[in-house]
Amino acid sequence: MHSRNVAKAAVRQRRPTGFPVFPLNTSTARLAFCRPVRAPPVCSVHTASCQSTGVRTSYHPYATPNEYDVCVIGGGHAGCEAATGAARAGARTLLLTQKIDTIGELSCNPSIGGVGKGTLVREVDALDGVIGRVTDNAGIHFRMLNSSKGSAVWGPRAQVDRELYRKHMQNIILNYSNLAVRAASVFNLEFDHSVPSSSESRPTWGAIKGVRLDSGEIIHCSQVVICTGTFLSGEIHIGMKRFPAGRMHEAPAIGLSHALRAAGFQLGRLQTGTPARLDKNSIDFSRLERQEGDQVPHPFSFLHRKVEHADEQVVCFKTYTTPETHKLVSDSIPLSIHIQEAKKGPRYCPSLEAKITRFGHKGNHTVWLEPEGYNSDLIYPNGLSCSMPEEFQEPMMRTVPGLENVRMVRPAYGVEYDYIDPRELKPSLETKRIKGLFLAGQINGTTGYEEAAAQGCVAGINAGLAARDRHPLIITRADGYIGVMIDDLVTKGAEEPYRMFTSRSEYRMTVRCDNADLRLTEKGYEAGIISRARWEAFLRDRSTIQSGIEVLQSVVLSPTVWERFGFSITKDGISRSAYELLRKPSITLDALVQSGAVPGMDRLEPHIKARIIIDATYAPHIPRQLADLQVFHADESLLLDPDMDYSQVSGLSEEVRERLQRVRPATLGAAKRMEGMTPAAAVNLLKHARRTWGATQRAASLSQEAKLMHPTAVSALA
Repeated sequence: MHSRNVAKAAVRQRRPTGFPVFPLNTSTARLAFCRPVRAPPVCSVHTASCQSTGVRTSYHPYATPNEYDVCVIGGGHAGCEAATGAARAGARTLLLTQKIDTIGELSCNPSIGGVGKGTLVREVDALDGVIGRVTDNAGIHFRMLNSSKGSAVWGPRAQVDRELYRKHMQNIILNYSNLAVRAASVFNLEFDHSVPSSSESRPTWGAIKGVRLDSGEIIHCSQVVICTGTFLSGEIHIGMKRFPAGRMHEAPAIGLSHALRAAGFQLGRLQTGTPARLDKNSIDFSRLERQEGDQVPHPFSFLHRKVEHADEQVVCFKTYTTPETHKLVSDSIPLSIHIQEAKKGPRYCPSLEAKITRFGHKGNHTVWLEPEGYNSDLIYPNGLSCSMPEEFQEPMMRTVPGLENVRMVRPAYGVEYDYIDPRELKPSLETKRIKGLFLAGQINGTTGYEEAAAQGCVAGINAGLAARDRHPLIITRADGYIGVMIDDLVTKGAEEPYRMFTSRSEYRMTVRCDNADLRLTEKGYEAGIISRARWEAFLRDRSTIQSGIEVLQSVVLSPTVWERFGFSITKDGISRSAYELLRKPSITLDALVQSGAVPGMDRLEPHIKARIIIDATYAPHIPRQLADLQVFHADESLLLDPDMDYSQVSGLSEEVRERLQRVRPATLGAAKRMEGMTPAAAVNLLKHARRTWGATQRAASLSQEAKLMHPTAVSALA
């Protein structure tokens, strides 16, 4: 649909959709061929289709065709969030992707969310990202995982229609304020090597000044976000066959790997894979266990009260592998180059070969049969990812109950691709080595749509803020799962594909999927990347929740009086508030309201009631969590000298010393979280930092004063 629109000759003007919170200048737009002038601090953006370029573009009135603030490379989940994030930050942004029609493509499974992952999606939405809204509009099966447990480990998840997801994502991207989109392949990066280094211990190799396309054309920009996914020198493996590709039938990005290696980055190789696609008409579903969606789906976006297809949810089916399946897979391992390669694949979403090798004692493994869409005859067999020779795959699948007569439409395959050690990054996701270069997604060693989207959101926002000379948005472990993931990556690295789980966070009681907006939306507003609509909705919800809690806390009654209202409470003479009563699973908010004990809460919306109940449930545990957070913030406030000479720190092992020298953590807290860091080493580091940091700062201050007072003399002494 979009490919037909871009070919239209007429230049059409559209109303901008996503806009920043700062006032928009609604003056008449000029097309991108105007004389370049300095962009004002306030954005003025209009959208147009231009026949001469053959691309769908949102033009900035102060941009030229080859000059932008931020270039985002890649149109996957990381790229879409990075491009929209940079645009929300007020930067003139260009999204470069090989094919406009594949923007928002779901390369592997047709689902979004999960345990830990769903919270990432909610956090991206709280920062005004797009993945949550698109999922709500394209979802065809919603489930809250772990719903029988506490909300701290809930995992919202949705099956999505591939076509609808791509359609809704492209509709947002191609109509987004401040964002231009172009179909092109980036061959190289352009650098400025005259930029002064900000650190003596880690000199800046250069600064971004543009990207070079494979056509030789140069697009000038000050910030680049690389979101290439599995396309960075990607290679597909099927049996013993291997061929260059980032996704089936799509060429990899080769030139970027050479550019990054030339800049001094250490590149490694990681692996992932995707299962075959099956013809649903060849599957016997009558023998399989059904899995229905939730009767009342939970939207991912805080802007939505319901999902678009709540009444049209599809059914998923559960089956399992058999010993015969395992034998066929084991016999084929010597015929799979993907398995023989000494590269790391995902531990927590492993291939069938890896599962059978690691867990040989298990007689079966679960397989979920997931529809790919309303108008699709394809089934995604979640759990049958492999890289067996193509001719062995269909016979293997026919050993699975329900698949005895299955027809394989597209074979499974493995993918191998380049990644960079994420310890090369700052918490903003800008590289330490190159000023203005940001990385997001699988290039940082992660796996999964949600992890990629979260990194893209942060990298894009910070690239946009950097282009406008503003401080970066830093999300800590205390702020959310996004902060946990980034901190893990930049301090520990990724020797295998990194996946988010709730267990990775020390602060699960305060960092939940239900309160992502309370944790992050205000931070986003302060950074200037939250739309008015979202900010106003957030303020309404926050005020209503707080008012509801105050009402419940104000109703304090004795056990005898509560019994008159129909609630059986321990008769210990202790008065309790209605808020405290909500901690008992047998007492609901609706029951309290209907009893007449709590007035004025009968008109609360369901999502507000749910959040009040969750807050009440966790209230007794929050003080302990807040104490832990206080310790965390104390450690994070102890800054380490970026040029510290770790060879002078006594009491450190050579292994710890080498890791500190390589990572150069910004704070004592980050240093303590590094692999191999012992409590004794942390104490020695703290002592050294306290003894030397103040002296270093005073010396720098005196040097600066001397330069200001006697610049000639200082120069002569140098």
